[in-house]
Amino acid sequence: MVPDAPQVEEVLFGEHGVAEGLSKGKLVIDMSSISPIETKVFAKKINDLGCDYLDAPVSGGEVGAKAASLTIMVGGEEQAFERAKPVFEKMGKNVTLVGANGDGQTTKVANQIIVALTIEAVGEALLFASKAGADPALVRQALMGGFASSRILEVHGERMVKRNFEPGFRIELHQKDLNLALEGARALGISLPSTAVAQQLFSSCTAHGGKAWDHSGMVRALEMMANHQVAKG
Repeated sequence: MVPDAPQVEEVLFGEHGVAEGLSKGKLVIDMSSISPIETKVFAKKINDLGCDYLDAPVSGGEVGAKAASLTIMVGGEEQAFERAKPVFEKMGKNVTLVGANGDGQTTKVANQIIVALTIEAVGEALLFASKAGADPALVRQALMGGFASSRILEVHGERMVKRNFEPGFRIELHQKDLNLALEGARALGISLPSTAVAQQLFSSCTAHGGKAWDHSGMVRALEMMANHQVAKG
């Protein structure tokens, strides 16, 4: 698991890389979060060597990694997935083969779109409540019992109220994932307008020194526009 496609390519195909040591029948697993398009290229090169390839990005952050409760989204052949499944189950609780090579990465991008937009929604809701004079902590507590309840409201909403923006999952990493979403959208000829807005909010945070904030820190971009903070801290 490395930061981006260039690092994956170097690990796999660079000097003394993984590919040099492969023999027929071996299995290569990449758990990085990178472009689905580049993943398909890497997978084909490994397949041409007579080996299997799985792309298996994860969701769940540092907490999920420590608790071995990660969600793992896997792309590749079913027989390769079954070989790797016992290893995945040591790291995660929700392990799913979602399709062919590249589909794991596509699922991770979809996950990051939902997470970013939900963080934005929670941030706007708590900002609205706070500016209107309500206690954002109590508003969050009330919403946790209704249809608006979500893991984002539970965890990230609490971070917004308590002003705890330590990683977590860093904004700069989520920016990279949304870049993949927007690049993919352009290639597919579709529009992702809310994803683009979320990306701009992350960019605002980065411009104000927040690239290492937890991604719940997106609320700080909203607060700067409103000249109002959700809670004191």
